[in-house]
Amino acid sequence: MNAYRSKSLSFPWPPLVYSLAVITALYLKQDYPVYLPHPWAIIAWGIGALLTVVAVTLNVWAVKTLLESRTTVLTQRCTAHLVTKGPFRFTRNPTYLGYTLLMAGLGLMIGNVWFVAMAAVAAALTTLLVIRCEEMHLLSRFGCEFEFYCRRTRRWI
Repeated sequence: MNAYRSKSLSFPWPPLVYSLAVITALYLKQDYPVYLPHPWAIIAWGIGALLTVVAVTLNVWAVKTLLESRTTVLTQRCTAHLVTKGPFRFTRNPTYLGYTLLMAGLGLMIGNVWFVAMAAVAAALTTLLVIRCEEMHLLSRFGCEFEFYCRRTRRWI
């Protein structure tokens, strides 16, 4: 086993990435405001509320599943078990999907369309900075079991 690949992340990137995305969206709204016409704003609020509920539910379900499986929730710690039940049956990264949906949903609810754009940017950065490293860690720890899991479960949705 390659010792370098078996290490988990040394820095908690996801909170930093999503925090910077929120700050950027707030800055962009101030300097480059984008407004939705009234009927679309009401529809956007409803969609945002739905996305927010789905995101919170997904994150709570994912954390509950990880705790029940007796493995870490933190990205900078080594995982004890490969979790493939609960929301992990549908997506390999339910917490990051939840963060992304939450950011987009809150943006639609408060009328800041930049949140939706920055949620996509945060998701892309999370894939590059976090998910690929985590996947290498899981591959080195769980080998073929993780490969089979990757074949039947998508990275995002």
